[in-house]
Amino acid sequence: MNEPFVNVAILSEDEVEFELHGDFSSNELNKRINGKYKASIRDNLICLQSDEETISSLQEIVLTPSEPLSESFLLKNVTIGLQFHWEQKQNQRFSGSLKIIVENKKLTVINIVSVEQYLISVISSEMSPTSSLELLKAHAVISRSWLLAQMEKRQNIKEQNYFSEIISDDEIIKWYDREDHILYDVCADDHCQRYQGITKLHAHTAEQAVVETTGSVLMFENKICDARFSKSCGGITESFENVWENIEHPYLQKIVDYKFEPDEYDTSLTTEDAAKDWILNSPKAFCNTTDEKILEQVLNNYDRKTKD
Repeated sequence: MNEPFVNVAILSEDEVEFELHGDFSSNELNKRINGKYKASIRDNLICLQSDEETISSLQEIVLTPSEPLSESFLLKNVTIGLQFHWEQKQNQRFSGSLKIIVENKKLTVINIVSVEQYLISVISSEMSPTSSLELLKAHAVISRSWLLAQMEKRQNIKEQNYFSEIISDDEIIKWYDREDHILYDVCADDHCQRYQGITKLHAHTAEQAVVETTGSVLMFENKICDARFSKSCGGITESFENVWENIEHPYLQKIVDYKFEPDEYDTSLTTEDAAKDWILNSPKAFCNTTDEKILEQVLNNYDRKTKD
């Protein structure tokens, strides 16, 4: 079976600067190009500009490396941690193809890359690649499951009407999820899974973890599990249908993140007082640790800026 490819949206800006490290070809250009370019929008079309030439009037462009294993492209000023307190910009390097489209009057840059290559970056970006091999392997399996479930769902949405809201006489409930990404499979930030290309060079055992779990996914009733995960843990998980979509998944239900439920709290959290009591205190939970050795091993630096 051929390995699937995933379309990952990296950024959306008025202008985009990038560098092609190698010879990249494009059906839209009928030639190979390399070096530094700036993309902008003119009359709702893409304009590419370098020191030597200007290429305009493109509805979209896909640049494919001649040597995928050794060639890459660099995107400048990619925002990570969007709307988080540690939001910052990075220059990030990617393997695979570079696709640029016009979306909502901005340029959206998409990386087309194999699923397994994508996962090596994800588990190096969501957590620290210095984590233990078994933790990285577990993360590779759930990340692969979530991704393939989203890609399958996106295909189903194209083929049938999709309803993401419930309207009654006294309320409207709307889930914002799949409809956010129509023109690509997933985004590259925390709304989906963090994906930062080959910027981190897949240090330590991240690549090994993906290779040793290649193709492995979580299944329930012969379907790939929509394996949502969170490393910002509040001590109790929420049921899938209360957050993501009006579908009940038996494998994603509320649980307390500890070996037993603490007696001093109302863990139903269905009243304002119970929720306030839980949030403002420090209940026992596996994720509630201040052990710097553990935190340093499993979390990237920007995830450790919140100390409370």
